[in-house]
Amino acid sequence: MAKAERYDPPKLPEESILELEDYLAMQRAVSEETRYRIVAQLLREGETSAKELADALDVPSNKLHYHLDKLVEVGVVANRVEKERGADGLYSYYVATSLGEAVMEHGIGELIRTEWDARDRYA
Repeated sequence: MAKAERYDPPKLPEESILELEDYLAMQRAVSEETRYRIVAQLLREGETSAKELADALDVPSNKLHYHLDKLVEVGVVANRVEKERGADGLYSYYVATSLGEAVMEHGIGELIRTEWDARDRYA
């Protein structure tokens, strides 16, 4: 987009189930580094337990759960809870939602690709 062009932001559909603030909250959520890393890991690995995430990202469990709660709250991550056969207690599994994938791919991912394109163009 040339500098002379005006940016015309897309309009929400009349019957949109989400408000602009919902989309902005998703973008804000993944703009925090730990949350970004969580969603990226879920996109790479698919459904993952909280313990597996904590181990893979080297994040303490309490910190991980704080960030997972924020990601679930805004809808970029979904949580599935189940009782494991023969085990006490419940286990949580997390997966990135289609909205989470879109925020990562078309938000931050697009910005990073733009930088690579600029580097290639001017190298």
